[in-house]
Amino acid sequence: MRRFLLVDDEINVLHALQRSMRQLLRIDDLHIELFTSAAAALARCCECQFDLVISDQRMPKMRGVEFLNIMKDVAPTTVRMMLTASTEFDTAVGAINDAQVFRLIPKPWQPGELRDTIRLALQQRDRLVEAQRLFDEAQQKQAGLTAQEREARRLEEEEPGILKVKWGPDGSIIL
Repeated sequence: MRRFLLVDDEINVLHALQRSMRQLLRIDDLHIELFTSAAAALARCCECQFDLVISDQRMPKMRGVEFLNIMKDVAPTTVRMMLTASTEFDTAVGAINDAQVFRLIPKPWQPGELRDTIRLALQQRDRLVEAQRLFDEAQQKQAGLTAQEREARRLEEEEPGILKVKWGPDGSIIL
């Protein structure tokens, strides 16, 4: 499954971007979440992993560069892109240098360019995930974990809380 996170204070832009992605990409099992609040999007990123995040630059309360910079720390393997109508050079440089933004997407976007950019971003995501997996594997081997313990950690990182069982007073499992 591929998971995308779209953040823009304008809901119509989010819906248009989502429609464009579904039409252009044709990815089976594509899950796209939309947020008009950067703070709510950050909270969601603490709950699950995303392959790609696209954020608008000009939003109230938190600029896109600030949001993506936080995302870099919260979810380092999530590929970050910025949607902007701005042609300010400082904005682009700040996004690339501070938040390590993969690409800038202009408003309005061109369908073919959007499709190609997202495909490149997903290739980058796969490389980042593989590099992280290799790093984690090396760290775990050093720590002496068994294959089962490594898999349990991987599952827990992918879906926090998945290995925790809630028991009822009568011994039943609470879902």
